[in-house]
Amino acid sequence: MERCGGCWCLRNSRPRLRVCRTLPLEKIPIWQSASAPRIFIVMALDSVKVPKLSLIETVFGLFLRLVSVSCFWFGLNYWAMLIGFSFGGGGRFDLLPVPWRVAATALAVVYPVAALGLWLLVSWGPVLWVVAAGAEVVMFAVYPQIFGEKPLLLILHGSVAVTFVLFRAAIFHQRAKQARAARIDLP
Repeated sequence: MERCGGCWCLRNSRPRLRVCRTLPLEKIPIWQSASAPRIFIVMALDSVKVPKLSLIETVFGLFLRLVSVSCFWFGLNYWAMLIGFSFGGGGRFDLLPVPWRVAATALAVVYPVAALGLWLLVSWGPVLWVVAAGAEVVMFAVYPQIFGEKPLLLILHGSVAVTFVLFRAAIFHQRAKQARAARIDLP
């Protein structure tokens, strides 16, 4: 890299092929330090610009993190029940009937993993939440004679699912609108 006429030029292995940036180095809007080599400063012009998240996507991320905290709480509750910490030790694994053993151990594992996926905003987080919430809906809505009734939990899972679908629909609509606006070949 060498300076030529107010800009920085990058030379390839061939002496005649030269890429010249016309932006003076002093006007490059990036963070500069004395220890950073000049090549990184010029390479910043070629960096991929990451688009900013919209307000809907930011609020959706906060919503997923809130659901993540609740999933972690549910997982801790199931673990506390299984090790005998809650219910006065009456919910210990060895004292539970077989359907509760199966359901509680599965949910004690799935809920914290779903919480991790939701917190990291990865695609498998909501999938595992659907598995865990679906298991609880089946437990408390389909088999209330075995597991009991928890209508508030069913309402909570339903409202989270509806909110998730509404957020995804709004994001899909916003991205489709942006894609239509970005096309310049349409009349």
